[in-house]
Amino acid sequence: MLNYIFSIMPSLFSGAWLTTEIFFWTTVVSIPLGLLVAFGLHSKLKLVKAILKFYVWIIRGTPLLLQLIFIFYGLPTVGIVFPRYEAALVAFIINYAAYFAEIFRGGLQAVPVGQFEAAQVLGLSRWQTINRIVRPQVVKIVLPSIGNELINLVKDSSLVYVIGLGDLLRAGNVATARDVSLVPLVLVGCVYLAMTAVLTALLRVVEKRSNVWK
Repeated sequence: MLNYIFSIMPSLFSGAWLTTEIFFWTTVVSIPLGLLVAFGLHSKLKLVKAILKFYVWIIRGTPLLLQLIFIFYGLPTVGIVFPRYEAALVAFIINYAAYFAEIFRGGLQAVPVGQFEAAQVLGLSRWQTINRIVRPQVVKIVLPSIGNELINLVKDSSLVYVIGLGDLLRAGNVATARDVSLVPLVLVGCVYLAMTAVLTALLRVVEKRSNVWK
């Protein structure tokens, strides 16, 4: 049994690395993008606001799996072709940016309007107001929700299996089909649990450090 486990671990680790890459790039790009969209949703420009509202509505109202299939299999019918890896990143970034935008929008709305007015009275610039007054409060408010989305992202990354990417789940499925054994899938589950456990621990550390802004 141990020999078999050791024999399939390289392929599982290779799949886990791809899963980690998708998680990393989606997080790095979608969080700042979501923040920009959140500010855009508070824009005084009606057209910008309407376009962003429509984007968030469409993305949050349809499954990520459908968006992934649409980008990889649907767009080539109109001449827009993405390789598998890039298609996965585009789908995940677009999807999670919309969810992060709603989280940030809620955080911004939770800051009392009176604090903006007080900042103006004190002569603070818009940047100083955002950096010194708004940012600490919004970070504290949105951290739990962002943490939940990041944990979901680890699990959602398994959806790239449908476009043929060799992620962790695909590696486990290939080994299971080849060897007619449940062991690979059990190991896949253990790896996912380990990844989410590490992420949860890191998020708790970040949340504790954010308490200095209380």
